[in-house]
Amino acid sequence: MDGHKIFTFELGGRTLTLEFGKVAKQANGAVLVRYGDTTVLATATASKEPREGVDFFPLTVDVEERLYAVGRIPGSWGRREGRPPEKAILQARVTDRPIRPLFPKGLRNEVQIVVMPLSIDHDNSPEIAGMIGASAALTVSDIPWEGPMGAVEIGLVDGQFVINPTVEEAERSDLRLTVAGTKDAVLMVEAGANQVPEDVMVEAIMYGHEVIREICEFLEGVREEIGKPKFEPVLFLPGEDVVERVSAIATPKIREAIRVEEKLSRESAIEDILKEVYTELAGEFPERESEISEAFHAVLKAEVRGMIVETGKRPDGRQPDEIRPITCEVATLPRVHGSAIFTRGQTQVMSVATLGAKGDIQELDTTGIEETKRYLHHYNFPPYSVGETRPLRGPGRREIGHGALAERALLPVVPGEEEFPYTIRVVSEVLESNGSTSMASVCGSTLSLMDAGVPIKAPVAGIAMGLIKEEDKMEVLTDIQGMEDALGDMDFKVAGTREGVTALQMDIKIAGVDRNILTTALERAKKARLFILDKIEETIPAPREKLSEYAPRIIVVNIDPEKIRDVIGPGGKTINKITTETGVKIDIEQDGRVFIAAPDMESGERAKEIVENLTRDIEVGRTYKGKVTRLASFGAFVEVLPGKEGLVRTSEAALENVSRIEDVMNVGDEVLVKVIEIDHMGRVNLSRRQALGGSPASREFRGERDGGRGDRRPGWRRDVSRNSRDRDRLH
Repeated sequence: MDGHKIFTFELGGRTLTLEFGKVAKQANGAVLVRYGDTTVLATATASKEPREGVDFFPLTVDVEERLYAVGRIPGSWGRREGRPPEKAILQARVTDRPIRPLFPKGLRNEVQIVVMPLSIDHDNSPEIAGMIGASAALTVSDIPWEGPMGAVEIGLVDGQFVINPTVEEAERSDLRLTVAGTKDAVLMVEAGANQVPEDVMVEAIMYGHEVIREICEFLEGVREEIGKPKFEPVLFLPGEDVVERVSAIATPKIREAIRVEEKLSRESAIEDILKEVYTELAGEFPERESEISEAFHAVLKAEVRGMIVETGKRPDGRQPDEIRPITCEVATLPRVHGSAIFTRGQTQVMSVATLGAKGDIQELDTTGIEETKRYLHHYNFPPYSVGETRPLRGPGRREIGHGALAERALLPVVPGEEEFPYTIRVVSEVLESNGSTSMASVCGSTLSLMDAGVPIKAPVAGIAMGLIKEEDKMEVLTDIQGMEDALGDMDFKVAGTREGVTALQMDIKIAGVDRNILTTALERAKKARLFILDKIEETIPAPREKLSEYAPRIIVVNIDPEKIRDVIGPGGKTINKITTETGVKIDIEQDGRVFIAAPDMESGERAKEIVENLTRDIEVGRTYKGKVTRLASFGAFVEVLPGKEGLVRTSEAALENVSRIEDVMNVGDEVLVKVIEIDHMGRVNLSRRQALGGSPASREFRGERDGGRGDRRPGWRRDVSRNSRDRDRLH
């Protein structure tokens, strides 16, 4: 590539600009992508020599978020970015999946793709800009790669497909679909949908592929003008002599072993055959153990695939569209809010639902639009689930991706905050794995949410579809197991309700799939999904009407936003007092919604009463039960609402006439009083006499003369001045 070059392309009615030769010129390939005000740097770099000691292709794809891209400073203590957030990890995965199948088989050179969003305009997708940028960087580089690849996002707004929808369009869209592929076929699909029918989903994918074809043709033109010649890599493939010998020894034994239905027994039999092959060929092919292993797995793959497409039989004896036995169980754990175990063959997932308060929402410190998450789905894959031992660490990219897929599948049916004001977390623990634990997580989580009493709009189930394609022969598989996933050509996960699809994820290991494969896979997935939904509804037909006794009770109180300060109090004194006295958690929104999360209804109602009293206005003519706070020579001050006092004059203190307030009231007494006046200065006058059913005190008893000035006895002026000071302090 020589010099500084700029290329432009119209994508979704906006200009996409690719700028080469300006920055990061020491990488094998680099491009600055501009899409509206979104600017992304994408680089592709490869090692000069193959990496030693590995039997896989060492490709890494990293998305490096920088919060300066959206004009923010990180909220962490160190005020700098740390571990990539979930959003960046998911973008890295969605970029990795369509480019990986296009590298030469046997490549062992390390390849690293780094995507850095530098400036983000959310109306112009940084994810799509990054995917196209990664493809462009690889396309013009000298790294061997069979691209280019293009990517688009499809929305469904008012029944119409939209390319790369803006923020406003995305909010109204029933579909968020990312499609990637070459100009010949689709390579990757990732989608979240609001129960979209299968036929609409197929049309959306194919609509996206039409645009992808144009992107690929544009990138081919860029490559012709400035692309570097590809270097010739050393490909680590087994020699023909090794393949022939391994095939002759292993083929008959493999054919027998792959028909063992139980996973661990089958894997053990295959491992024994591999050891026999090593032993027999060690002297014949010294220091070629890796080639023997490669050849053995090539024979294994060919035999499994051949058995399926030739006989229609799968390793565990099932027909292509047959689902393994399913069992569902709810309320498996006694003190959690909701729990379930979903078992499908040798795949088993336990999902546990927890209900939390408003304050339990997850705050996001990322470059995305979302600042919080109210529904969270986490997925864990411990080593014992596949009979292995390894150190337990935090979730990896796979775990994060599977959790996000299950979350996306269930999000369309989760009730809104207005209907169900809880933060919801579901954790899926994989107990046993042999194919599609992510879709088992969807099913188990539906069960646990219903067990928890979450009023979901409809149950959701998921299934994984596979593909074996040998020249002109093809077989679409329902409910694939681990071996079929590893040795097959497609992993197509579909989740949804009876009405339609809520989530899709498709990965391809071959050159791509066409409309016929997509249609067949979706049709069979729907049939399987309905079967699983029947099993779910047999176990628990609807969400429980009552929450678990261990779940918090949430009460929502709407107050005047101007009175939020009355609930909080100076320095949080008032709200802290409420939570201490009642044991509740309180979260207040700026619009005046007060969320009270209580361990039981009694404490919740008590807290609600306090909040309402704090924000309630004193009304003339209304009777209150108040507490005497202090006494004066002319009467008693009574707190009728929290922080709000009024004066009961001595003449209004009892049904009978009294001369001293101490005769009928003492500090701390709870008394019934009626509001008889709020004067022009906001001072509140109360009457205990009238609250008890008596008439107003006579003018004579009140000491009033015709002028209304009262009896000018000794000390009158002093009492009046004290009264004024007290009333001023009160108001």
